[in-house]
Amino acid sequence: MQFLRAVCQTIDTINEYVGRFVSWATLLLVAVTFTDVVMRYFFNTSYVFTQELEWHVFAFIFLMGAGYTLKHDGHVRVEVFYGRLGARGKAWVNLVGVLFFLIPSCVLFIKTGIPFVLKSFQVMEGSPDPGGIPYRFILKGCIPAGYALILLQGISLGIDSLLGVLGFNRDREMEA
Repeated sequence: MQFLRAVCQTIDTINEYVGRFVSWATLLLVAVTFTDVVMRYFFNTSYVFTQELEWHVFAFIFLMGAGYTLKHDGHVRVEVFYGRLGARGKAWVNLVGVLFFLIPSCVLFIKTGIPFVLKSFQVMEGSPDPGGIPYRFILKGCIPAGYALILLQGISLGIDSLLGVLGFNRDREMEA
């Protein structure tokens, strides 16, 4: 039992640190978007690099922050029945969801994403637009990495749910 709790705590800590790091990228996104708007509307000019940087930073935030969002139960959920369930019922729903949906889909995205990234790296893929961002494989590398973080957090959620189904409570310390 202690081992399972330690695994959950380790995974939670990893996603907490990654999420806190990623949160700073939102400040970068605001600055880049602000710069693009000012350049476009006040100076009547725009740069491909700036526009691409906007969606690269957004993709980084979305992909790398998804595990953190799962850790804090921030994903959208259809709560027609879930909200009415007790702790053990919610644990069952989460466990089934993790085992039959989250883990298989994450494995699929990681398995198909790695060759996608490697091919991009082999050809040193960059932007097809003049003045665009080079080394697009770095951003593409966030696809399997982000899904790996979701998978890890899903494993933590699955273990936590299993403990809940078995009647053990794990006091999840949510750090602010």
